[in-house]
Formats: sequence, C-alpha cells, structure tokens
Amino acid sequence: MRSEDPDPVDVRIGARLAALRAQHGWSLGELAERSGVSRSTLSRAERAEISPTAALLNRLCQVYGRTMSQLLSEVEAAGPVPLVRAADQQVWEDRASGFVRRSVSPPHAGLRGELVEGRLAPGADIAYDRPPVPGLEQHLWVLDGTLEVTDGERAHRLGTGDCLRMRVHGPTRFRCAGPGTARYVLAVVRP
Repeated sequence: MRSEDPDPVDVRIGARLAALRAQHGWSLGELAERSGVSRSTLSRAERAEISPTAALLNRLCQVYGRTMSQLLSEVEAAGPVPLVRAADQQVWEDRASGFVRRSVSPPHAGLRGELVEGRLAPGADIAYDRPPVPGLEQHLWVLDGTLEVTDGERAHRLGTGDCLRMRVHGPTRFRCAGPGTARYVLAVVRP
C-alpha cells in the first residue's frame, strides 16, 4: 500500500476500470481470466492502490476493445473538443518504466486516428504482449534520441528523424538504450 494519497489521475483511471468491468458484468476473476492479470492487481488498480503500468493498461484496453488514448480520455472531466491547447493536453506517466505519454489529439468516437507524444527515459523498456486493438496501424516518428522498437520478430533501431510504420497484431517492445531520452510522435489509426 502507498503511504501517500493516490494520484488523482490514478483514482479516475481506477474508477473507470471498475465501471467498465461492471458494464460487462464481469467479476474480478472473470476479468483476470480474460486479461491474464491477477485478481489482486486488478483490484488494487481499481482502488488506486497502485499506479497502473502501460503494460497493464494495454492488456485491459485489449479486453475492452479500446486504445489507451480512448481509456485515458474517458477519465477527463470534459468531453472531446476539436482544439486542445498544449497546456491542456493530458499527460500520463508510467513511473515504473520511465514512460511519459501526452495525448496530443484526444480521440473521438467518430474518428479512427490520434496523435500521441511519448518520452522514454534512458534504460526504459516497455513490452506489450498484444495490441489494444488487433491490426492497429502505427506510425512512429522519432523526434529526439534513439529508440529500439520490436514488432513481433522484427527489430528496428530508430534515430532522430526516422519513421517506422507498422500494423500491430502481436507483441511489441519500445526501449530507450540512451544515453539521452527518446522523444517520439506516435500516430495511431484504428482498423
């Protein structure tokens, strides 16, 4: 258990995850079977006793059929708007992995594309066992630093200015070997 108060974003994420589970009529055990995440971890995330990692949210997004941006936008106070100023763009941090994610363009139910800015600290390594939505198209453009990306069995080393396009059906991995932070833009297009 945390000794300090939970992060308000973690509280809203936890409440949204609990609401999604309730909407589907699933017990913690059923969700654990569907997601491959333990009941205790799911329970602690819903109660904001832990800050969910990117990998955990990715697994739950896959089960619920939404992208991470969609899930994170659902915990925003306001609904989607056509213009989001830089100061108002939602930032979420996976403290465990050193990953910072900025939702540049919040998703809207009628749109298939979104832009995300990602930052990985040196040594950060994020592995996703599956995409949140099978067949998701991603265009990854490195703005600064070096990023190692694995899509299934294919490994790519990207430097500043490089762009990788991939359609994601299986596991992916994003790693910043350093020495500096890797900063990139990810354009995500739902199938």
